[in-house]
Amino acid sequence: MTIAIGDRLPDATLLQVTESGSEAVTTADFFAGRRIALFAVPGAFTPTCSARHLPGYVEKAGDLAAKGINTVACTAVNDPFVMGAWARQGDAAEITMLADGNAAFADALGLSFDGAKFGMGKRSQRYSMVVDDGVVEQLNVEAPGAFEVSSADYLLGQL
Repeated sequence: MTIAIGDRLPDATLLQVTESGSEAVTTADFFAGRRIALFAVPGAFTPTCSARHLPGYVEKAGDLAAKGINTVACTAVNDPFVMGAWARQGDAAEITMLADGNAAFADALGLSFDGAKFGMGKRSQRYSMVVDDGVVEQLNVEAPGAFEVSSADYLLGQL
């Protein structure tokens, strides 16, 4: 079953990328008491993700904050070292990178897909959401191969 607006995020453990490495963080702790814009990409360093998705959130982080977003976070089915390198390459210091290396979070959300035919294994679908104190307030899941409803601009229009 896919997560929906009004649902509480499932319990999962992600690796939060920090300047000193990574640390385990539970969804319950990370999303508690804050309004977070979360976006997911199929993979760090992939073409659309690197050229459009991440840069849009880097550019609009201040606008999102002005609309009541406390934190902008990105998740992908990558390890924390890849997520950290991608953040450095994308000048994304203001974006919290959450590594979902085994796709446990994507699976729990019902938003994983099998990218084996592309040599990528299990991945997260591309989406954005606003999570308020652990509850999904907005949810925008892309059609396969699309980049329309998960952009920072689209999410800003919903706030």
